[in-house]
Amino acid sequence: MGISGKIAALFQRSQMTPLIALIAFLLGLFAVLVTPREEEPQINVTMANVFVPFPGASARDVENLVARPAEQVLSRIAGIEHVYSVSRPGMAVITVQYVVGEDPIQALVRLYDTVNSNRDWVSPQLGVGEPIIKPKGIDDVPIVTLTFWTKDAARAAFEMQQVARAVEIEMKRIPGTRDVATLGGPGHVIRVAMDAERMAAHGITAQDLKAALQLSNALQPSGNLVSGNREILVETGTYLETAADVKRLVVGVDAGKPVFMSDVAVISDGADQPSQYVWHGNKEGEFPAVTLSISKKPGVNAADVAESVIARAEALKGAVIPEGVEFTVTRNYGATATDKAQKLIGKLVFATGAVVLLVLFALGKREAVIVGVAVTLTLAATLFASWAWGFTLNRVSLFALIFSIGILVDDAIVVVENIHRWQQLEPDKHLWEIIPKAVDEVGGPTILATFTVIAALLPMAFVSGLMGPYMSPIPINASMGMFISLAIAFVVTPWLALKLLKSGHHADTGPGWLSRLWERRTRRDSSRQNRGEYAAPTMSTAPGALT
Repeated sequence: MGISGKIAALFQRSQMTPLIALIAFLLGLFAVLVTPREEEPQINVTMANVFVPFPGASARDVENLVARPAEQVLSRIAGIEHVYSVSRPGMAVITVQYVVGEDPIQALVRLYDTVNSNRDWVSPQLGVGEPIIKPKGIDDVPIVTLTFWTKDAARAAFEMQQVARAVEIEMKRIPGTRDVATLGGPGHVIRVAMDAERMAAHGITAQDLKAALQLSNALQPSGNLVSGNREILVETGTYLETAADVKRLVVGVDAGKPVFMSDVAVISDGADQPSQYVWHGNKEGEFPAVTLSISKKPGVNAADVAESVIARAEALKGAVIPEGVEFTVTRNYGATATDKAQKLIGKLVFATGAVVLLVLFALGKREAVIVGVAVTLTLAATLFASWAWGFTLNRVSLFALIFSIGILVDDAIVVVENIHRWQQLEPDKHLWEIIPKAVDEVGGPTILATFTVIAALLPMAFVSGLMGPYMSPIPINASMGMFISLAIAFVVTPWLALKLLKSGHHADTGPGWLSRLWERRTRRDSSRQNRGEYAAPTMSTAPGALT
């Protein structure tokens, strides 16, 4: 007896078999609950922007002195696919793009090491500033965006920006959130408009105003005082907070009297010149707005974070979000991911039900129950294996299960059908005697067919480029599912057959509907042939010739 028959004989009456089936089912349920739901697979597309300031330099000087040498230095890094640069007056932006699938931590470590060890690519006497590295990845894409707007004509984008900035603090407290940023709005500034005539009258220069602002907008420790068993930290200076603080600054002395900032300049507190515009439109018109974008941390369930963000925003109405200010969810990545996951899970259930229904018609009710349980355990264990591998619950990984449902059921159907056939051939024998022989008879071809399908699917996981990691859940999940279905067919299916296919049950229930239809058609054709309705082919020959 081969290995498949020995496995079936070992587990068909073992008390461990139902425990194994229960563990597989619970692991699948656990995977469904904890696997992060996303719309697309997680792909490591590591990028980084290196900002190199060069104050006062033209775009051509920035290109020749900073950007081109930086491209040559950064292109030495292992795993680099592309290096781009943009030169503008006073700033060079070098974009480094790594090969798809490169580990982001190791990639950024190599980038920082290369930048810091090649600081001499430009002369330090040129006045080039310190490079700033800002990494970019797939998790920088916002999963939720909230657009704040109002119908009140007295309120503008500046007021909406102040509301959004207050909401930012609350959103950052939600577990799983990563970056929270406000798009749109003019920004808050204190503007100092110099009056040249009054400055000339008091003998004040623009450098005096600059020095006064820099010296007054500083806070630094100045020591400590120890007294009465207590230590008091002493700090000098303060930060400028309001326009009134700026107006009271002393910028010089004229005729023995102090000259204040308000004497030589016009100070205004309000909105800056906007560089970004956001508008919200509906049936009632268009209104100035700002958008609050929230991204998530890697490996966190997008659906849970999105629900928490929207629920927190609803709770802030009337408190942080004042009356008259509305917000609209303009993007909900978690909701779309959940909808697509639920739709694909429904398709998966439908496909499984269709297979079980076909087995019901072909073999019978009890055989259909066995196949249904085997397929359910296979899918459950595959979902757990997918979670353990690091995949998320997205449309590609679920499509892999739907794609492979037709081949996942093959092992269980072959085993059940052969047990069904052996039971009809040897009805007097006990099932525990029939099952190992039936499984062993189809075990070798089943193993060969399973590994042949795995060998055909698995190479897809090694495709390079962007499509390789994106489509990798299909070959990996399908291959794991095929292997698990083979194990279920040899371990759990014999035990189920022993419990459900009682001896002599065929005399009561009979074969399946399709089997009965085929037998009826065969008997009818045989009877018609016996009655001579089908003429047998003949050939006349001369006497003695071969007929």
